[in-house]
Amino acid sequence: MTGASGLRVERDAATGVAVVTLDRPERHNALDLATATELGSCWREFRYDNTVRAVVLTGAGEQAFCTGVDRAAEVPQPSSPYSIDDPLLTVGPKANDLWKPVLAAVNGMACGGAFYLIGECEFVLAAEHATFFDPHTTYGMVSAYEAVAMAQRMPFGEVARMALMGTAERVSARRAYEVGLVSEVVAGAGVRAAAVAAAETVASFPTAAVQGTVRAVWSAREAARAQAMAHAPHLIALGNAPPADQSALFASRERGAPFRIR
Repeated sequence: MTGASGLRVERDAATGVAVVTLDRPERHNALDLATATELGSCWREFRYDNTVRAVVLTGAGEQAFCTGVDRAAEVPQPSSPYSIDDPLLTVGPKANDLWKPVLAAVNGMACGGAFYLIGECEFVLAAEHATFFDPHTTYGMVSAYEAVAMAQRMPFGEVARMALMGTAERVSARRAYEVGLVSEVVAGAGVRAAAVAAAETVASFPTAAVQGTVRAVWSAREAARAQAMAHAPHLIALGNAPPADQSALFASRERGAPFRIR
């Protein structure tokens, strides 16, 4: 099925695998508010669907997996300085209490808010042409939730470098594999098929044991992650440039500006 918001969900009852596709390729699979809401609903629905035992998350097309929140989305904010509404906080499977394994198939750019999703997947497969980067600092924004999510998966120095280099540098699929963000690099256009094959293997095992293992692995880092995430809204409130300044930085960026891939 395809949601009006740009989310496509396919289920295979025979294998127990569902494929969730961010289907907004014309927007580099950026998340508008409707898609963000539908993602949360999708994960919650899978909790009750016993025909789904493993999930693959990917993006439509070959240019992008996900580029975070759509710049055209309007996110109203409360007037209180103690409150920040972030529509991406509830887009991931773990935020919706789904403990069935989710594998990411990254098929192009993964940047910024994409790390909310990648950070809540069990492991990541990437196409050879995939790249990872975090544009926040370039546009006057604090990378908080994204950096915390990646700090659970990558060495400190690599997280710091990606977050601080902004749009000037992109991490290649090969480098992402070397530092542990990616578990497999797939040649050509085969990343979705490779992820589905891995998900089919996992889905073929007793699901209670699989879900318990997922929960156990997450519990190993849950306390540190929760503590770090609690600081994020305060750091964002203190360090983000005013929205008008962010927009000006974004609007003035050089089209086709060079960046380095490592």
